[in-house]
Amino acid sequence: MRSLLKLGGYCNLVISLLHIVGLFWAKEFFRVTGVAEPMNQLSALHSSLPYLLTGLVAIVFALFGIYAVNEEGGFIKLPFQKNVIYGIAIIYFIRGFGEWIAHAVLHSVNASETFYSSIAIAIGAMYGLGGWYLFNKTKTIRQTKEIRR
Repeated sequence: MRSLLKLGGYCNLVISLLHIVGLFWAKEFFRVTGVAEPMNQLSALHSSLPYLLTGLVAIVFALFGIYAVNEEGGFIKLPFQKNVIYGIAIIYFIRGFGEWIAHAVLHSVNASETFYSSIAIAIGAMYGLGGWYLFNKTKTIRQTKEIRR
């Protein structure tokens, strides 16, 4: 069960890498991911804004991934780990279910958006369940050690 959290972290690291690689084919990347129109509007303000925004998004996904892969304080002690892990799960659930609800209300179904929303829900579940297992297991181990004393 704990491996779910790591799997979610690796998914975020891959998503981050895909954002960076996608910048080499930005127009095609933006079209495939469904953000071509907003990126064109940003580009009208300044040509570097779509690239900067995509780089920022890649950094956020990388941080999400690092928090999950480093779930037990492996290579670095990260602050607010429990809150951040659960917060990431909530963000993914809002993204995934929010899109589904928007499509239902607007009566518009887009296959790629439904696919991306499903991925978001799956990653949110990985963070939520993996975090729950990790933090409850850690709590149980601490309680067991205190009882033995």
